[in-house]
Amino acid sequence: MSEIPRLNGVIRALEEGKTTFVSFSPPDTGSAMAIGDAPYDGVVIEMEHNPLDFNGLRNCLQYMLNRRKIVQSGSLAPTVTPFVRIPPNGGEMNQWVAKQVLDSGVYGIVWPHVSTVEEARSAVAACRYPRPKTAPNYEPAGQRGDAPTAAARYWGLTQQEYYARADVWPLAPQGEILVAIMCEEARAIGNLHKILSEVPGIGAVIIGEGDLSQDLGFPRQYDHPTVASAIGEILAICKEHNVVCGHPHVNSKNVESLIQQGFRWLMPGPVRSFAALELGRKCAGRE
Repeated sequence: MSEIPRLNGVIRALEEGKTTFVSFSPPDTGSAMAIGDAPYDGVVIEMEHNPLDFNGLRNCLQYMLNRRKIVQSGSLAPTVTPFVRIPPNGGEMNQWVAKQVLDSGVYGIVWPHVSTVEEARSAVAACRYPRPKTAPNYEPAGQRGDAPTAAARYWGLTQQEYYARADVWPLAPQGEILVAIMCEEARAIGNLHKILSEVPGIGAVIIGEGDLSQDLGFPRQYDHPTVASAIGEILAICKEHNVVCGHPHVNSKNVESLIQQGFRWLMPGPVRSFAALELGRKCAGRE
C-alpha cells in the first residue's frame, strides 16, 4: 500500500499542519464542475437541507473529475475531495444513509446534530467495516455493509486496496474517510469533552452556528456574547483534545481572525461572479 499516495486532500493538508478550506455545494453538476476546478481542499455536498438524491450525488462525483488534471498530477487523488452532509440528525442514527453515500465513493461524512457519546459512536461505526474483535483499533465496532464495487472504482483502487484504506482517520493512520460531527446545541457542548475522550475516529468537529444560536435563544446573532462564548468553548475543547475544529461561515471579514484563533477547517462559500453584468448595467445607464 505504500505506493498509493494519500487520496483525501483534506486529511493530507491536516497531516501537513495546514489550515484546510472546504465549501458547501448543492448537489448539482454545474456546481460540481465549478468547485472541482477551484482551489478548495474539499467540498461538502449538502444533502441535509437540499434533497437527498443519491443519483444526483453520483453524477456530481463524476462531473467533479477533470481528466487532464488527473493525468498532469500523476495521482489517483481527486483535485477536490468530496464529502456529504447527510440529512439525519445524530439522534436518529440512520446509518443506512451513510452506507449509501460511502458506497458512492465519497471520502467522508458530515453528521448534523451529534450531541451524545452514543450518537458519536454510531456515526463513526457507520463509516467502518466490521472486523474481528482481535483486530487493532477495533472500537468503535464497524457497522458498514460490504458493497465496495462503485466506491473502489471511483477511488481508482482494487477492492482489497479499498478495504485497506476505507477506514476512519486518524484512528486508522492510513484511513481515507473523515468523520466530521456538528456541534449544534448546548447539550452537545456539555458532552463534548466526553465525546472526544470516549469515541476515537472523529476527524473534525464543525460548529453549527445557526442551530446553536437558535438553541441558545439568539437566532443567527453570531456576535452575541452568549453565542460567541459557546463557540469559543467548543474551539477550546477541540484544542484540548487535539481534534480539528471547523467554522461554517467564513468570509473575507472574519477569515484572518478565524485562522488566528486556531480553526483548521474553514468553510468559505463559493461566490458566483456577476462582474460583467454589473459593469454592463453601469455602462448602459441601468444603475
